[in-house]
Amino acid sequence: MERRVGLFAAIRFDWQRNRMPVRALARKYDVHRRTVRQAIASPVPPDRKVPARAAPVREAVAGWIDEMLREDLAAPRKQRHTARRVFERLVDEHGAQVSYSYVAKYVARRRAEIAAQDRDGAEGLAGFVPQVREPGAEAEVDFGDVTVELGGQLTRCFLFGYRLSCSGKGVHRVYASQAQEAFFEGHVTAFEVMGGVPFRQIRYDNLSPAVAKVLAGRNRTETARWLSFRAHSLLTELLALSSQFTGQIPRELATVSARVRRRDARAGSGGAGRPAGGRAGGDRQPLGAIPAA
Repeated sequence: MERRVGLFAAIRFDWQRNRMPVRALARKYDVHRRTVRQAIASPVPPDRKVPARAAPVREAVAGWIDEMLREDLAAPRKQRHTARRVFERLVDEHGAQVSYSYVAKYVARRRAEIAAQDRDGAEGLAGFVPQVREPGAEAEVDFGDVTVELGGQLTRCFLFGYRLSCSGKGVHRVYASQAQEAFFEGHVTAFEVMGGVPFRQIRYDNLSPAVAKVLAGRNRTETARWLSFRAHSLLTELLALSSQFTGQIPRELATVSARVRRRDARAGSGGAGRPAGGRAGGDRQPLGAIPAA
């Protein structure tokens, strides 16, 4: 299909730019004039027509094979029909003149289809897996882009977001960069506003201030300064699950970024961030104590 698309594109180019006639295009690309006319009419090649062929043998044995496979739905696994056994029964019981290779291919295809039809038709109960989050146990942290007005000019900054997983309470600060200083200060501010530290874990999305290298699976090489900060804050090991990262903190960052854009943000000295919002609430009581400096 890709080769035909490229062929059609080349034919259309010569026809439109070089004004080559149909016969010359057919000679140049060694194709039938019908193919040239198809390329001129549309840049997308038509689907190949597959002729419908009569299959009297297949039509004769398909019903018998389907019946055997439906019987297997209620049979123990080791008592189900193999392709060889289906072939032998067709020959012995029905005298079918059919090849084993055809029976094996048909059984491999139809067994999965019949099993799927049985699952779709079976009655069941709708269910769900509830997400239960313990108060004060977990939080989420991420950075997001935000555009603010500084000195009359629109400037790209970075929004630090900290969100408690249970109550959804959050703390947000705007920084000039995503450096480790901003990363650590955002944590300290969030701990102070919330009144404690999550006692189980904080989820991250492989942020560079904390992750030096992503290894196989869930393994990560953490930066030295982050290890020191984590040990001081009594945080558990880094939980960086980008493939399973929850969608709550990115959505919250997008909402807060839109709100910040409507403000006149003022940057502090030395890269310090400006608070963009903070909410304390239901998780405060179970949170762990903030370590002394």
